[in-house]
Amino acid sequence: MQQVLDLLNKAGVYYLATAEGDQPRVRPIGFVMECGGKLAFCTGNKKAMCKQLAANPKVEICAYDGQGNMLRICGEAIFATSAETQQKALDVMPALKNLYSVGDGVFEIFYLDKAKAVCSNMSGETQELPL
Repeated sequence: MQQVLDLLNKAGVYYLATAEGDQPRVRPIGFVMECGGKLAFCTGNKKAMCKQLAANPKVEICAYDGQGNMLRICGEAIFATSAETQQKALDVMPALKNLYSVGDGVFEIFYLDKAKAVCSNMSGETQELPL
């Protein structure tokens, strides 16, 4: 888990893909935390991403660390929004306070279930990373 968190944090910005019907949708995100032993992310429930996750929870994330390492993570989004998870997210990334607050009715936390992480380098070597 820690190696995956480190790679995502090193990348800074990574890309999360959802589906809207049969159309893939990809957007940059930059927040991740460990929550209950799972990778957790956040969004607002007014955003298309949140609606797409509710309709089809299967996602894939892709990150590049700038040094030839590419990380792909696939899994299923499970919403885990609570005052505790919201507060933890705000503690991990205080800048989120510019967008969200605990109990605001908009701030959503989700984690990846059935997640699998694979790291590849420019030579084509791949390895599955523990989550």
